[in-house]
Amino acid sequence: MKFKPVAASALLLLPLTACGGNAAAGGDGSTVTVTVGYQSKTINTVTAGTLLRSLGYFEKDLNALHDGHTYKVDWQDYATGAPITAQMTAGKIDIGSMGDFPLLINAARGKQLGRPTHLVSVTGYNLRGGLNTIVTAPDSQLGSLADLKGKKVSTSIGSAADGTLIRALQRAGIDPDKDIQKLNQQPAVGASALSGGSADALSQFVAWPGLLAYQGKAKALYDGAQLNLPTFHGVTAREDFAKERPAVLEAFLKAQAEATDYLNAHPVPAAEKVAEATGLPAEVVYLYNGAHGISTFAPAIKPQLVSALKRDVSILRSAKLTGDVDVDAFVDDRYVRKALGPAYAERLAATPAPVASEVWSQGAEQTRTLKSPAALLSYVGRHKDAIRAAYVPDATTGTLWFADKAVWVADGARLLPFVAPATAKAYVAEHGGARVITYADALRRAS
Repeated sequence: MKFKPVAASALLLLPLTACGGNAAAGGDGSTVTVTVGYQSKTINTVTAGTLLRSLGYFEKDLNALHDGHTYKVDWQDYATGAPITAQMTAGKIDIGSMGDFPLLINAARGKQLGRPTHLVSVTGYNLRGGLNTIVTAPDSQLGSLADLKGKKVSTSIGSAADGTLIRALQRAGIDPDKDIQKLNQQPAVGASALSGGSADALSQFVAWPGLLAYQGKAKALYDGAQLNLPTFHGVTAREDFAKERPAVLEAFLKAQAEATDYLNAHPVPAAEKVAEATGLPAEVVYLYNGAHGISTFAPAIKPQLVSALKRDVSILRSAKLTGDVDVDAFVDDRYVRKALGPAYAERLAATPAPVASEVWSQGAEQTRTLKSPAALLSYVGRHKDAIRAAYVPDATTGTLWFADKAVWVADGARLLPFVAPATAKAYVAEHGGARVITYADALRRAS
């Protein structure tokens, strides 16, 4: 499949509206409508949303039930998890996907309003937290978190990116409530605020930081993987829906696993499909969802992710967004275990692919993996006109980033990439003789 160029920046700055749809599962006795809430541009959820919809696996598995019903899937697209939760607690969405912090709010609101929900699977995750990034304008003089004191920072309150911002500032000795002016904005609005100068920095989730960096509209200030705390997105389902139609939920989870297998086996075509459906550049999609991308996709609910949810509760509680959340009661892996059968244990034990440097050449249906960032630079230097995108893992955190957007350090003969300037400077401070260099200089040295 060839990539169709799209004016992604213009498309993404338009407000997203939900698709119209009927009420959740019920119908007329023979036709059952299953309503799925998803976030097309939150590409860490594509195996339960954008890619799954494109592949048609859920509809196929529903048709295979042969239970006397005709099934219709109503896909409803949202910009964040909050409206999905609102629709779920109103009984209008059956299955939804969202990030870890919104999942906790989903659990709290469901219990509070008498419509309990449950985390039933995981879409994508990063065990270090690399799915969230704080960025600044390309010409910004801000070089570290300390420089954010007194500044305006845009984020979506209650999102995973907000959680990253709070934790990062606290670790840096900055009070997120007093030392910065936090702007509660939708991702597209925050991106516009950053470009327009009304925000000094933006803390957002996948794929906004990578998109803005790719477009030359932002540069990284803080790599969320510096926290070394897992971040993930997952699938939540209404308890009443799961009990009434367990076979339908299991069909969804089976289809999600099939979409996951497709993405892992065909990462470039998968990125192209998501790009075509969303208007995002395929190069940005691949940064997160590629063979060595920032996100690892697996439906199993790993213990590390459950533990991370439990640690997240205190952040939301202190922000008065929730009270206590019974995470153990919220997590329910019975349906995904049944849907996947013996394969579930294998998926639970699976580990992320090792980080690697990758080059995506023009017209190629596969990327090329290089043995080191220096080898990638050498290859890029020899094939400049044929390179579609080049990716390198941060030397400290392993977070993949665009090679031409990374901060490069020369340490003797070694050429090391970093997502954020602060981590590069920290490395230089600990290694005598090492120094920050430009990307152009790194290319020259590699050649």
